[in-house]
Amino acid sequence: MSINFKREIVDSFDHAIERATKALAGEGFGILTRIDMHSKIKEKTGKDIIPTVILGACNPTLAYEAYTANSDVASLLPCNAVLREVAPGKVSVEFIKPTSMMKVLDDARLTALAAEADGKIEHALANV
Repeated sequence: MSINFKREIVDSFDHAIERATKALAGEGFGILTRIDMHSKIKEKTGKDIIPTVILGACNPTLAYEAYTANSDVASLLPCNAVLREVAPGKVSVEFIKPTSMMKVLDDARLTALAAEADGKIEHALANV
């Protein structure tokens, strides 16, 4: 079972992040957080990993509907978008599949909302 929608693109790492942010915004998702994982790993352990950024994306309308349906969903938000520079000029773009996360709560209302979010996220990924 895959928990992500993913594709590789040819672009610079920084521009890929901009493209992902813009594509998500086009589907109503704002970026709440940004974690430069490679920098934090280096800072905390002294070890290197490939450039990796985690964007915490949220569609406020869907988040509100999900939260009011079942407040336990808060532990599964926001939706993460991960970008990894897998080679110079080649970036893996990975967006979480909300339906995979909602299976944990076994709630039909959340599954339906997650399916709507899946469609938006898949569309955003296609537009990165």
